[in-house]
Amino acid sequence: MSKEPTTNLESAMQMLIKTFHKYSGKEGDKYTLSRGELRELLTEELGSYLGNAKDNDGVEKVMNDLDANNDGEVDFTEFIILMGALTVACNDFFLEFKQDEKPAGTAATTEGEKKE
Repeated sequence: MSKEPTTNLESAMQMLIKTFHKYSGKEGDKYTLSRGELRELLTEELGSYLGNAKDNDGVEKVMNDLDANNDGEVDFTEFIILMGALTVACNDFFLEFKQDEKPAGTAATTEGEKKE
């Protein structure tokens, strides 16, 4: 990447690309993640979000769900699908968490209401 990111989204995109390629190609094709590479990526990069990423059955399920073309490897597109799904799940969790935090008896102010 020759251009330095200037926005948070550009930085996030570059980080996704760099992280994928940090783990891909250690085994076999340098543009895909093998099961072992996926396990290492999940453990090292998403361990606190995924819990026990070392769980073989869990990694196997993620691999099978992601491997859309059934080649036994996860390519960059399949990896991005995982990251998108995890991001949506995290967003949903935090939205629910925020709603649960509201003190009882408080109502949201609508645009038409007068503020005292």
